[in-house]
Amino acid sequence: MRYYLSLGSNIGDREQTIRQAIRLMEQQIGTIPCCSSFYYSAPWGFDSENGFCNVCCLLETTMPPLEVLAATQAIERALGRTRKSVNGQYSDRTIDIDLIQAFDEQGKEIVLQITNTLILPHPLWEKRDFVRIPLQELRNK
Repeated sequence: MRYYLSLGSNIGDREQTIRQAIRLMEQQIGTIPCCSSFYYSAPWGFDSENGFCNVCCLLETTMPPLEVLAATQAIERALGRTRKSVNGQYSDRTIDIDLIQAFDEQGKEIVLQITNTLILPHPLWEKRDFVRIPLQELRNK
């Protein structure tokens, strides 16, 4: 399976935290053959003095979507994320890893909604420049 992921950080050494998350995903989930450049943006959906660093990457793995979600959330916790956004209430975070899109072995996009646990494709990705722009760069590689 192929997944497009978005990673973001706005606390601490943002670039280093994202690099560390990518290394952990390669160790624990699958192969990451390519990533976008770093993209810097203001917080989206909340006010903060801390700007974001974002990256999109391609992840190849045999794991199904819910297992990838569980693994990325464990990596978030390992890197210091203490709480998830709830009901559109966003806050500063050391790392955020979102599953944006998933494709099966035949290249067919997976459309999935498991209550509020996981929705694929991510419902807001096209409205967020910090996902849309790095994702377009990644797809052009």
